Amino acid sequence: MRLDDFRSLRLVPLAALVALAACNVDSVTDPLSPSYAKGGGHKPPPPPPPPPPPPTTHTPILFVHGWNASSSTWTTMYNRFKADGYTDAELVNWSYNYHASNRTTGQLIQAKVDSIITATGATQVNIISHSMGTISVRYYIDSLGGASKVYAFAGLGGTNHGTTTADICFDTSCIEMRPNSTLLNHLNATDESPFAVGYATWRSPCDEVINPHDSPILNGAQLNQLTACMTHSTLHEDATVYSQVKSFIEGGFTP
Repeated sequence: MRLDDFRSLRLVPLAALVALAACNVDSVTDPLSPSYAKGGGHKPPPPPPPPPPPPTTHTPILFVHGWNASSSTWTTMYNRFKADGYTDAELVNWSYNYHASNRTTGQLIQAKVDSIITATGATQVNIISHSMGTISVRYYIDSLGGASKVYAFAGLGGTNHGTTTADICFDTSCIEMRPNSTLLNHLNATDESPFAVGYATWRSPCDEVINPHDSPILNGAQLNQLTACMTHSTLHEDATVYSQVKSFIEGGFTP
């Protein structure tokens, strides 16, 4: 072997080592390299913003039950609205502490309405209430700025002027349902339906809970409907009442 050949053999391993070292240097363009992770490369783009809420076909409905009740009050009516094309997002059914003051419940209704508007993109809601829930809703509309956010309000068997059956109950909410309570005197002091809201009431001549039977009537309401003879709880189960309520909240009135 010539001397020049021997020198060439010695240079090959050295050149290979230099090439190998070059391959091991972090590439700033390699997303898996430590240098990239430290900010040496381009950062990935931020995630896109969440899409806006889908448009609602119907004005959303908030259901408000009464004393000694829960969201189960509305199972039948909820399902009827679903069968008529409303979506779950457009129907909000919930339970609350019915022992508390109706003023407190009014604040919960305020938060619930705001959350519905945010979630659906709607500008207003419809509210359907039963029994004591009616005066909670009225307090929200009357005293908590709810009038601009409520299109129509339907009260079934409401305690708008009190009921003597509340005398046997001693919750704060029950005391507020007694005739001439401080809360009812406040709500009925001047105009009982004072805002650009669609007000409607339903009352039964055979209601065993609301005494007197004309307590649900609101002066100035667009509709004060007397039903056929039925019990207090049947008001939210009856098919005719449902049809009337649906027609009313979908624009069957003149504001």
